[in-house]
Amino acid sequence: VRIQVAGIDLIRDEHGEMRVLEDNVRVPSGVSYVISNRRVMAQTLPELFHSMRVQPVGEYPNKLLQALRNAAPPGVDDPNVVVLTPGVYNSAYFEHTLLAREMGVELVEGRDLICRNNRVFLRTTSSEMPVHVIYRRIDDEFLDPMQFRADSLLGSPGLINAARAGNLTIANAVGNGIADDKLVYTYVPDIIRYYLSEEP
Repeated sequence: VRIQVAGIDLIRDEHGEMRVLEDNVRVPSGVSYVISNRRVMAQTLPELFHSMRVQPVGEYPNKLLQALRNAAPPGVDDPNVVVLTPGVYNSAYFEHTLLAREMGVELVEGRDLICRNNRVFLRTTSSEMPVHVIYRRIDDEFLDPMQFRADSLLGSPGLINAARAGNLTIANAVGNGIADDKLVYTYVPDIIRYYLSEEP
């Protein structure tokens, strides 16, 4: 699975039809604002929520955690999941902290991780904890200075090799950004039709 989380931007056209404006499958963000807004609105206008039959979103963190745990490398029965953030100065840091807290997992920065023998560990005050799944909120080029930008201080050296060795799942997968490219997006319907025609 290359895409554990997708952000789909929808618009309503002049005929009232819902249309997909774009997909965001690299590092989609924004769900924390939906969750927070729903909580506030449900407390202040509960009768409106009931009469309008607004669909709940409170289970999102649990479903996300389940998807991330299911994406763990083979043979890992009780995977450790972390949320990798660029840090407090990132515009989506609020979301990173909310999701980590709601999922009950560690919020980490690149400097908190150490890669050894193609395995990833989280440094704690007492020991090192193995990491099996990273829900990354960092763009590809900053994820691993050994593979991409050598000047990046946001990721951790060795993450990509750990993923290549099958010891780590990075969600969403590296390289997904090509699907976000607007030029590639124009070919998506043809790509889908091609693969559907190849089905047995």
